[in-house]
Amino acid sequence: MMKLGTIDALKVTGKNISKISDCIAPEERVEIFLNDSYITTQVANTDNIAELGAGYVISESLSGYVDKVEVRENKVYVYGADPGKITIECSTSGSADVVKAPKKVESKTSISGEMIFRISHMIVSEEWRQTGGMHCSVLFKDGNVLAKMSDIGRHNTIDKIIGFAVLNGIDLSECYVGCTGRQPSGMVSKCANAGIPIIISKAASTTGGIQTARKTGITLICFARDERFTVYSNEWRISDLKKI
Repeated sequence: MMKLGTIDALKVTGKNISKISDCIAPEERVEIFLNDSYITTQVANTDNIAELGAGYVISESLSGYVDKVEVRENKVYVYGADPGKITIECSTSGSADVVKAPKKVESKTSISGEMIFRISHMIVSEEWRQTGGMHCSVLFKDGNVLAKMSDIGRHNTIDKIIGFAVLNGIDLSECYVGCTGRQPSGMVSKCANAGIPIIISKAASTTGGIQTARKTGITLICFARDERFTVYSNEWRISDLKKI
């Protein structure tokens, strides 16, 4: 479990003031290198940063595969296909400012509406419960949890999930991912580049996120909470949609 920080604070409730020791999410800078060349710096939690680095180079299409990952303090060295010299500036969202069309997802993986309802209750982490400031992404296959990753950045949680799959030889075309965070185009593009066919989010999407999902063949499901959900694209992957 992630090591969280503790900060002394004052809590005001109505007219009452009390001293508290509050649980706070940690924040650090993590540098990512590809074949010893600097790529980017991400603001993240330092748990699972090997997965963060591996997932980042795959989700941003900087390398088609990962041979190995080495972690030296807050620096992650990823080794894989050499795309040439690259230096990337990242936007505040955590995605690379490189305009590149995301890959098409060809997977035939499907999911039932009943499974979506069940999964919606599983997209949460203990870190979120304690801090209220952590995003969470969960990797599923056949309804089973393969990995659960938390971070202050929603993009980082996706990279960590993708990196976990890459480092453990998991075929992402047979999986689906559950997220706590909003789904703009950058989040959806990461999943497309990794070959993830289904995204289930407790939050909203954006016009860009929905357009990207439709273009890449991803089934994008949002507002998955309170026994409801909204499907924005490729609803054919929901096997029993007409029976719900």
